[in-house]
Amino acid sequence: MDLVDVWPVFGLRLITPRLELRVARDDDLAALAEAAIRGIHDADRLPFAHAWTDAPPETLRREMARYFWRERAAVVPGTWMLNFAVIEDGVPIGVQDLRAVDFTPLRTVSTGSWLTRSRQGDGVGTEMRAAILAFAFDHLGAEVAESAALDWNEGSLGVSRKLGYRDNGVKRVTARPGVVERELLLRLEREDFVRPAWELRVEGVEAARRALVE
Repeated sequence: MDLVDVWPVFGLRLITPRLELRVARDDDLAALAEAAIRGIHDADRLPFAHAWTDAPPETLRREMARYFWRERAAVVPGTWMLNFAVIEDGVPIGVQDLRAVDFTPLRTVSTGSWLTRSRQGDGVGTEMRAAILAFAFDHLGAEVAESAALDWNEGSLGVSRKLGYRDNGVKRVTARPGVVERELLLRLEREDFVRPAWELRVEGVEAARRALVE
């Protein structure tokens, strides 16, 4: 018996021309932490709703592990957070997540991601988001995908608009004390998804679907 027999989502693999996305196991955590520590963004501009990258390396490593374990333990059919390690040439370079709450009636997912700085600006962010959307729409039966980004984060907003998202409102957020920013909300209907030229390969979907969809 393998760990996949116990936790079927570990068998999920999404394969694109350049990338493999797999639900992160403990063996991936150290390399993912190092990818984050190498740098994701300018120190004075935080693109996240929580200032986790401000932590010193030893704290970031520990808290990243705690975060992955906590989200993994909360997965139940219909409500879940999946954190996919993004692998390029065998090396973890970021995380693409997929979230749902009360999925069966709502058929709605949301996404978030980060990518080590050295791999930004080369289309990798678009490729990993397109992969997770194709998986959600085609293999889980999602009808809507939501996302959000701060109004200055042109990289993230550019990925969303390239894939067909439309504006869906604005909210005020604060990640660092006293710093209030505008977050743009985005929404993508399945029929508006601008699909990539390549076709996604998926492994382990049948067993994972039974663990995720009521």
